[in-house]
Order: sequence, then C-alpha cells, then structure tokens
Amino acid sequence: MKNKFKALGAAAAILPVGLMTACSGSEGGTGDGAVELTLAHSYTQDQPAHLCGAQVIKDEVEAADAGLTVEIYDSSQLGGDADRIASVSSGDIDIDLQGASALSAVYNPVGIVDGAYVFDDEAHVSEFFRSEDAAELKENFKEASGVSVLGAWSIGPRTFTANDPIRTPEDLDGLRMRFPGSPQFLQNAKALGASSTEVAYEEVYLALQQGIVDGQENPLTNIDALNLAEVQDYLSLSRHSQNSNLIVAGPVFDDLSAEQQTVLQDAVAAAEDEMLTCVADAEAELLAAFESDAAIEVVDDVDIDAFRARTEEYFRENLDEESLAVYESIRGSAE
Repeated sequence: MKNKFKALGAAAAILPVGLMTACSGSEGGTGDGAVELTLAHSYTQDQPAHLCGAQVIKDEVEAADAGLTVEIYDSSQLGGDADRIASVSSGDIDIDLQGASALSAVYNPVGIVDGAYVFDDEAHVSEFFRSEDAAELKENFKEASGVSVLGAWSIGPRTFTANDPIRTPEDLDGLRMRFPGSPQFLQNAKALGASSTEVAYEEVYLALQQGIVDGQENPLTNIDALNLAEVQDYLSLSRHSQNSNLIVAGPVFDDLSAEQQTVLQDAVAAAEDEMLTCVADAEAELLAAFESDAAIEVVDDVDIDAFRARTEEYFRENLDEESLAVYESIRGSAE
C-alpha cells in the first residue's frame, strides 16, 4: 500500500474550455438516455481520493441504474483548483473535489473547515457535513456560488516534522515552519504558535535541506512522497488539521430527478465511508514503515490538548463573525 498511495497529484495538461464544455454531463446524455456527469479532481489515480473517493462515487452511481454515468478527469486534467471551481459554478464541470481553503476564495467562511483542531478527527469531517449542523454553511455557500456541497471527507491530518521534537506549542518557539500560502493555513500557523514561512510545495525538500526553514507540516502521504525523512529528524504526530475534500456539484444537480439526486448523495456517502478506512490503512502502513526504517523518529506523545486549547482561544478571538459561526457549528457538532 505504501507504493499504492505514494504518488502525488502531478498536474496534467489543461483541456481547452471548449473541450471541457463538450464533455460536461450538463450538456446532454450519452446517447442511450443516460446523463453523463463529469467528475474532476487534482489527484493521481493511485491516491486515496481517486481510488476510494471518486472511483467509488462512479461505481455506486452507475450500479444504481438511475440513468446516470460518471466520467472521471483526474490529475487536474480540467484545470487547477481555482479554474475548476469556476467551471463547476458555470456548469462546465458537474462534480469536483475541492479543499475548503481553495473554496474560501468563493465564500470565505468555508475556509475554517481546514482550521487547526476544528475537527476532532477524520470521521468528524464527514459526520458534520451529513448533519443538520452543516445546513446553514451549505445554504450560504450555494447562495454565494451557485454550487451545492454534497459531502466531505478528510484525506488525512496534517502533522509536523522538524529537526527537534514538537510536543507542546512552546516547542515551536524559534522554529521557522513552512506552511502553505493560503489564508487559512497561515492563520493556522498563528493559532498554533508557529512562525510561518511560505515555500512552494515542490521546494519543501530543498528548503529543509538548505536550512531555509526548520520544519514543516503535511499529511503523512506527502511527507513520505517528498522523502522528508532524509532531511528531518522527527515526525511529531500533532494531527492538527484535517485536509478536507468537499464534494461539490454545479447547476446540473438541481436538474436531476429526486431519485437521481438521492443516488448521487448515497454514492458520496459510500465514498466518505470508504475514504475513512482507506486513509487510515495508508497512514498505519506509513507509520509502521517510518518506525521500521528508523530514518525519522516518530513522536507520538504530542500534547494535543495544549495545542487545541491554544487554537480555540485564537480562533474565538480572531475569526470574523461569519467564520466564527461556522467554527462554533463544527465544534458544537462534536459535543
């Protein structure tokens, strides 16, 4: 499984807008009366989000025999995140997998879904979006974008690596930590007590090797794929942010029959369940490999309660009113 999930989502050539429109399910059927839905994402075919997420949605939808088929375009074939969410809104792409941080460019409050310690664990992500607690967020997002949120899953929690163990917020003092450049992740750095440095994902290894930054945070699959054990001494299991995928659908969803809408929602729910197992299995195998190879020391006694208390205080004091309302609805769903 280590090899199965190791590859990163390398961007493929972006299709021209005309071709995107031509392959959109919202433009017509398949010739046999079925509606063909396009499902796009940025992951490679051997990553969990494709194997256990997108592929399960396709399989479940087509097995239901409700007049729907799904064509998957992986590896950013239909454009990068910003391009694709615009295409979903316009109806050129029917379904997409998008991180909450990317979607915050359309509706800012949704970004807090990627906030540090906002969710208790991976399961909490899907549970929240299935619950009534998420209804207002979904409604507000659709009002702002014209796009429906069908569900969500975690592709694995983000965690720290550095040349020193990180067990408490105080251990971040004086360390230059690489965080992604999106507003929510930079806000996470402040909430956690870290001094953030923006470095492109492709340059993380070199930045660590050259001492430009002292540490970074990523899901285990990325830490493994980037070979960070070669340039970092400690893997500290802070599990501070759930990398989200929101499954979003454009105007075509409202045009489907009630039966077809139910089939699609049920397929998303099945994929959410599969992703939970898939990501957990991949992480367990990676952790076992790290511990067996002894190339990097795994620190599993991180004081998560201390980090959680710090981030909660920060968010309650610094989030704007709409983002705070989303934060409180998520935290309320955990109680």
